[in-house]
Amino acid sequence: MRKQTPLIAFAAFMLSAGIADAQFLFWPQYPFWRGHYAPFKHKHHHRPTNSESAKNARPEDPPKGPLQIIISIADQQVSLFDNGALIARSSVSTGTQGHPTPLGVFSVISKQRWHRSNIYSAAPMPYMQRITWSGIALHAGVVPGHPASHGCIRLKNDFAIRLWHLTKRGTRVIIAHDDVQPVEITNPHLFKPKAVSDSQELQTATVAGKSISTAAATHGSLVSNAETPEATSLQVPTSAPAGGAPKKMVPISVFVSRKLSKLFVRQGFSPLFDVAVKIENPEEPLGTHVFTAMEFQSEGAAIRWTVVSIPEEFPRMSEGARKEREAPAKQTTLSVPSPDKANAALNRIEIPQDTVERISELLTPASSLIISDSGLSHETGKDTDFIVVTH
Repeated sequence: MRKQTPLIAFAAFMLSAGIADAQFLFWPQYPFWRGHYAPFKHKHHHRPTNSESAKNARPEDPPKGPLQIIISIADQQVSLFDNGALIARSSVSTGTQGHPTPLGVFSVISKQRWHRSNIYSAAPMPYMQRITWSGIALHAGVVPGHPASHGCIRLKNDFAIRLWHLTKRGTRVIIAHDDVQPVEITNPHLFKPKAVSDSQELQTATVAGKSISTAAATHGSLVSNAETPEATSLQVPTSAPAGGAPKKMVPISVFVSRKLSKLFVRQGFSPLFDVAVKIENPEEPLGTHVFTAMEFQSEGAAIRWTVVSIPEEFPRMSEGARKEREAPAKQTTLSVPSPDKANAALNRIEIPQDTVERISELLTPASSLIISDSGLSHETGKDTDFIVVTH
């Protein structure tokens, strides 16, 4: 029994450190059972009830739509958006100057409840959600109020647990210097669902968050069934027998690179095709914009989109502005960013019509379109979505 003491003490420290400062201001609709989690388990643990609850705990209600995790380096803050609306926010600790956290567009590519670092002396990384195969992940850890990690995003323990139970492989993660957020956008150049001749052909369309199903494609031994990319359940009578199960479809990801003048499409973390595109004034920056399809509208004839625009450059902050930013957060109404830059970027891109039609046939809720001046990061590869590193 003497050998258990250091482990139990460390677990108690991690649990108390994690719960102290997390801000669950928007999370009452996802009831969890506080106190029923333990980040570390041991075969001689004397509280099996709580340990079992930690293993099986799930939110009572699934997300309403696609989840987006947005991390602000300047604010040392993580924000969770469900269906385009802010539902939770907490503090984080990102990489130090010597080991910076990369900025850009990522997604959850692997999840483990208990993980040890393969790089840094087997350091504990409970409730780990990997976003690059080279070692960047979100996980529970010590959050001192300033950058302190080797590049990972440390989360408060309670927040890490809640987040781990909500996400799936494919959940979008955006890391920016300043705080950014999704905003509604409409533009004639955004992809639309393929038009159907009879509106009755599409009787049921369920957003990925409302009915998360296991994707048809498998991805080897890297992940379990519980970690496959988010899928959308669609019931189309003309393609399935009457009374049969809804057709399961995996959302697609589309990436347009100004640097390469090309469009790439992936589905279920696997490449489908790529084509050349024309960009008006190709020497001028487009910026980086992440468009996300939320849910079908008008009986499947349209789809609702949001966009997150990531500033490519950020101004140096004055000492007064820095102190103001570091002051305790006030409960104020969030300002809504303008989609003007995103619209301008869309309007400059010319995509071949046959490609537009092909993408329209594959389009489902939780699908995404990323536009960036950058090319594909070397992190994009087997069993990843598109990874775009902006800094």
